[in-house]
Amino acid sequence: MTAAGEDAPQYGETWVYESIVGALPGASLSGRAAIALQIAIFQASLFVLAWVYDLWAVVPAGTAAIGVAAVGSALMLRFSTATRKLDLPPTYQRFLFSSGIEVVLGVLAFVALVTHLFVYGPQSGDSALLPALLGPDPPVIVVYLMLLVLWDLCYRIGTSWWAAVVAAWRSYRYTFDADTAAALRRTDANNVAFGLIQIALLPFLREQPVLFAAVAGHVVAVTVVSTVAFATIETEDATAV
Repeated sequence: MTAAGEDAPQYGETWVYESIVGALPGASLSGRAAIALQIAIFQASLFVLAWVYDLWAVVPAGTAAIGVAAVGSALMLRFSTATRKLDLPPTYQRFLFSSGIEVVLGVLAFVALVTHLFVYGPQSGDSALLPALLGPDPPVIVVYLMLLVLWDLCYRIGTSWWAAVVAAWRSYRYTFDADTAAALRRTDANNVAFGLIQIALLPFLREQPVLFAAVAGHVVAVTVVSTVAFATIETEDATAV
């Protein structure tokens, strides 16, 4: 008889996001339930704080960020689930899931963002984002929620970028049978979709040229690299002479 959870992916075969959800004591959440809980907590917190501090102007931007992060969670889970079903080289799966590089990239993106928000933006003379959204004296708890949502976004951006880079290496390094190649092309297209979803953030960054360029540049880079990975997958039949 199979033990409960035996068929579930093991730690080291998952994104860090999946490992955290799966490690919650006493919790057994499906992917959809975890994403729904994520949206509910963030969105309810946003509305409550907007009401308490009369910051309704921040709701559209906050909702867009929460929505993009939630879509990112869904696409990450679809990507990882589809990838684990395939018979792929262990090295590729190890680089993708076990290295933790997506966390490193997310941390680097988040630190750069915080530096821009609190140091570079105010010193450069550009329109400061925090005062524009939250007023000259932003409430501490509102800033806390904002940074939490932004970390969520940065982590998913780091994951998307790492998936694109590893996919390009995979397509250069290995050949696959036709069915596996087709499935991998779908995962690459999934990553492109997540990159394009982030365009929804750009209207809120029109007065922030550095952040606008960073997000737009990321979208373009992930799209280009994932498309190259998609287009250069070689099948065993194609290489046979």
